[in-house]
Amino acid sequence: MNPYILAILLFGLGLGTTLTFASSHWLLAWMGLEINTLAIIPLMSQHHHPRAVEATTKYFLTQATAAAMLLFASTTNAWLTGQWDIQQMTHPLPTTMIILALALKIGLAPMHSWLPEVLQGLDLTTGLIMSTWQKLAPFALLLQIHPSNPTTLIILGITSTLVGGWGGLNQTQLRKILAYSSIAHLGWMTLVLQFSPSLALLNLIVYFIMTFSTFLVFKLNKTTNINSLAISWTKAPMLMALTPLILLSLGGLPPFTGFMPKWLILQELTKQSLPLLATFAALTALLSLYFYLRLCYAMTLTISPNNLTGTAPWRFSSPQLTLPLAISMSGTILLLPLTPSISALLSF
Repeated sequence: MNPYILAILLFGLGLGTTLTFASSHWLLAWMGLEINTLAIIPLMSQHHHPRAVEATTKYFLTQATAAAMLLFASTTNAWLTGQWDIQQMTHPLPTTMIILALALKIGLAPMHSWLPEVLQGLDLTTGLIMSTWQKLAPFALLLQIHPSNPTTLIILGITSTLVGGWGGLNQTQLRKILAYSSIAHLGWMTLVLQFSPSLALLNLIVYFIMTFSTFLVFKLNKTTNINSLAISWTKAPMLMALTPLILLSLGGLPPFTGFMPKWLILQELTKQSLPLLATFAALTALLSLYFYLRLCYAMTLTISPNNLTGTAPWRFSSPQLTLPLAISMSGTILLLPLTPSISALLSF
């Protein structure tokens, strides 16, 4: 892609998200989301592959539906209450509609079906933008809505953690696995959104760090399925030795960074007298952990002299910078000891 066009599209992505962040009026927030969607569509379809075009079409239709729903709900709210302000959502009907529209935007279950299909049709760089940056604007709006009854968010959250774990179990494509991982992590954030917004934000940041390093590892090795992951140890043995640690961090195992938000969220849910919800969320995390362990098994226990699970491709040196990967990998593996400091910051 022409670098000038690429720069304009990336600027559009940044502008759309910033506009939504800065807005207190629903129309302005909607406009930011639309700019965001329209900026990423050319990035998604830049390879002119049938799967990329299919993914782009699915994404456009989904986002257009969610945007129309959001606009309709905000207009209904203005009609019922006379308020366009984002933080003045008092009527339950438009509030629920807006929560569902934003859930469709970011891919929360049960409105998640488009996310694995779309992510599977994209290259890893655009997939990374889709899994991280595109979640920011809708999540910022979810943080600003304070529904009087948190039941909708709790149902969306617990369904997402369950579907995110269940859906990834029989997948062999890495991008689909990462899509279900994204659904599960967003479910955890939505669960705690009503009780501790700062904790949900912490979970989002940690998820971004972990997903960033995972996508960069797969991009460096040019791997898109489990079979090609199983034979990538020949190219970068040191990196492949560290990658299981990233995946276990994504699964939320101690002593890695991914354990921190899960630990704090379970603690917060217990404080809110929701022990059954906390127990169920912890059990659904085991489902996600299973498919991360499958990836770890493929990377570490299928190496020579065992039978190879795929044919070895040509190994060209990658032009990708390794510094961003080194920084994000350190963040993914080593930040757990900072938990007391972070929880002290969150309590202010």
